[in-house]
Amino acid sequence: MAITTYSELQTAIGNWLNRSDMTANIPDFIALAEADMDRRLRHWRMENRSTAVLNSQYSTLPTDFIEPLRLFITSGDTYKMEAESQAQLLDRRAGAANATGRPEYYAITSGSIEVYPSPDSDYTLEMLYVAKTNSLSVSNTSNWILQYHADCYLYGSLVHSAPFLEEDRRLAVWGALYDKAIDAVNRENEGAKFGGSGLRVKIRSY
Repeated sequence: MAITTYSELQTAIGNWLNRSDMTANIPDFIALAEADMDRRLRHWRMENRSTAVLNSQYSTLPTDFIEPLRLFITSGDTYKMEAESQAQLLDRRAGAANATGRPEYYAITSGSIEVYPSPDSDYTLEMLYVAKTNSLSVSNTSNWILQYHADCYLYGSLVHSAPFLEEDRRLAVWGALYDKAIDAVNRENEGAKFGGSGLRVKIRSY
């Protein structure tokens, strides 16, 4: 059967488990698979852009934030901010007596973006980041993973059903299929981003 909606996915999971009494549990298996895929998948369809006014040392992260890719200040001349550790930012503040200015460095601190120097005025921040995928539900019946890579959802849900059902015998098979599906999606991302770049050969001149 085709697996294109949340309902069809639940039906398919029940069929693969050969169980008709798991209606209440299957949504949990799907939710566990979604949490795992957010950790393991990295695909251009997960990338999101967000803009904000940067006017203090700390700024709130987007609610769907997983990890940063690039941060830019776009006020005036656009420039890229450099990622550093919290300890490095602290050392910079201590060495410059906590001076303010145009932010040039950032770290992720306690669920916020911390910048240094602290802004001396309003700056426009643009962030490209990896975002969580919208979870499936009765009201959100599909997303990009289910649309293009339904096998990730199916095998991931089966893997997370195994401990509950004590299905150790089938876990290895489902796990191998799930890992293969995850790897294929990540390879697709690499191909989409870098497949056309080719290899550049530099010829040394004398």
